[in-house]
Amino acid sequence: MNKEFSLSRPTFKRTLRRISIISVLLTMTLIWLLICVASVLTLKQYAQKNLDLTAATMPHNLEAALVFSDNAAAAETLATLGRQGQFSAAEVRDKNGRIIASWRYDARAADDKLIGLISHWLFPLPVSQPVWHNGRAIGEVRFVARDSLIGHFIWLSLAVLTGCILLASGIALLLTRYLHNGVVDALQNITEVVHDVRTNRNFSRRVPDERIEEFHLFAQDFNSLLDEMEEWQLRLQAKNAQLLRTALHDPLTGLANRATFRSCINALMKDNYARSSSALLFLDGDNFKYINDTWGHAAGDRVLIEVAKRLAEFGGNRYQTYRLGGDEFAMVLYGVHSEYEVQRICAALSQAFNRPFELHNGLRITMPLSIGFALTWEHATAEKLQELADRNMYQAKHRRTERSLN
Repeated sequence: MNKEFSLSRPTFKRTLRRISIISVLLTMTLIWLLICVASVLTLKQYAQKNLDLTAATMPHNLEAALVFSDNAAAAETLATLGRQGQFSAAEVRDKNGRIIASWRYDARAADDKLIGLISHWLFPLPVSQPVWHNGRAIGEVRFVARDSLIGHFIWLSLAVLTGCILLASGIALLLTRYLHNGVVDALQNITEVVHDVRTNRNFSRRVPDERIEEFHLFAQDFNSLLDEMEEWQLRLQAKNAQLLRTALHDPLTGLANRATFRSCINALMKDNYARSSSALLFLDGDNFKYINDTWGHAAGDRVLIEVAKRLAEFGGNRYQTYRLGGDEFAMVLYGVHSEYEVQRICAALSQAFNRPFELHNGLRITMPLSIGFALTWEHATAEKLQELADRNMYQAKHRRTERSLN
């Protein structure tokens, strides 16, 4: 499965949820619009009646102030009624049309532009009412209704709508999951197994049995195909492991071969920490050619196998042993910090080969080893390290030959 490509396509489960959510949202929106329209029309009638009532009572509150031309009292009356929320703006005019008092709600404290637009629609024009005294018009009051009631209704409607949408969405998701659970789960099980097999080559995965017949038959056929692919993969892995072992190990002795040795030495010389406490040993049989020529290659192979066995037992898990070819071997020592310590290990290793080898015909022979070593922390390159170890090995062989002649 191409993840980048699949991101542009909705999943089956997401599509079902989207359909349910869209349906609920459309339904709830239409219902909300109908309720809002009906409520606003009702509110307009209520607001108009409330405005008429306010207009009927306002002149009585201002009659005395107009009779006595008390502008301060008129302004105080407007401010008191305005702060009570009965109107948003008002002005009082005398019989000559001159404004003697006015009050306006602070525009900076307005709740919302949307509420202001709705309020303007409900009350498009200011309402005016004459002020009478003894049957004569002594002035006029004009005012615009306050929109606080409208604001409360709008925010309450939005809160109810949001709650309904969230509730309906949750119910839709639950219903979708419940009604389509079998199909969605079956598809998810199949796609997960297929993706895991393709991405991770995990052929041990199997599609579980499904309740739906078509998916059940598909799962059985797909699992049978996975059985065949898993068997093929196991055979291929075993063959690859055998080829890798053949490429990295000596087929006769089972030790790591020269290619593995080179890789190990190169990695060792690049590791400053390991290089500070390691040493390289080169080992060579002193009379292997004589054994090979005298008792044949079978006897020589038997001796090489025994040499490899003793080296592996001596090195254990701490030292790594390699066969470089013929009767040439190498060993890498770890955790050594002085030349004296390396010499002591070489002496112990030589002692392990004082014990004779037993050939197939019951003959017992000895094959001492010539050992040369080099300290990794004294060399900058793997070539210099091997060159010194090889030179020291041949010097040891030469000294052993001279001692045997004398």
